[in-house]
Amino acid sequence: MIKMKKNIVAGLGEIGYPIYKLLSKNSLVVGYDIEKKLMNLKKFKELENINTILLHVCIPYSKKFEKHVKELIKNFNPEIVVIHSTISPRTTSSLQSKITIPIIYSATRGVHKRMITDLQRYTKYFAISINAPKKQFAIKEFKKIMKKCNIKTKQMKKPETLELAKILCDTSYLGWLINYAQLSNMIAIQYGVDYDEMWNFSDEIHKILGNRPKMYPGFIGGHCVIPNLDLMHNQTLDLIKKINIKYEKKVKNSKTIHKKYKK
Repeated sequence: MIKMKKNIVAGLGEIGYPIYKLLSKNSLVVGYDIEKKLMNLKKFKELENINTILLHVCIPYSKKFEKHVKELIKNFNPEIVVIHSTISPRTTSSLQSKITIPIIYSATRGVHKRMITDLQRYTKYFAISINAPKKQFAIKEFKKIMKKCNIKTKQMKKPETLELAKILCDTSYLGWLINYAQLSNMIAIQYGVDYDEMWNFSDEIHKILGNRPKMYPGFIGGHCVIPNLDLMHNQTLDLIKKINIKYEKKVKNSKTIHKKYKK
């Protein structure tokens, strides 16, 4: 008889809770959070003596991230760790060098308000360090549980590639695109012309070539684009912050203009 094992989702916020909900449909899952009101404490207590196979880390990144992950591993004694959080480059490899169980990094993509849908819409990329123990076992178990949730997976060669991809090719890239919309809107205002009419000039080009996207010229808020810049410590990328702050001061409706372009 196969002994049942549970999954732990640590961090029940905008990423962790949707992952918890999806996993709960087909697997034994317990949610954990420092905010006890977010947890099902009765279920947590009932299942505390069942062994943990996968620990899904969905906590926000901080200077103490590695310390927190090691504490979670000590508390729950999982066989495999999967990090879904956006993290600083080389964090996975650094942790793996100090931990004797396999650590998978799997960046999360999607809009928070529709995260469950987006988790199943986008391929869930993942990577594992070349020197990780029980690599094939970890990969097999991760892919198996994702498949149960109708989530497609694809492996990258090493964690650093995926750590950078999440920041550089997703959130920071979006920041640059919005920055250009902000700059072009400030210039449009300076010359007294209509932003939408001006950008209409590029519509056909974008339709044919796909390289002239028109973005909404709003203030960059939220918990992703700007905070993720701090994970890179790159002066050039930090210009995204500076332009965003300048735009807020220059354009009165910078924080409400996005509603006009909301789809």
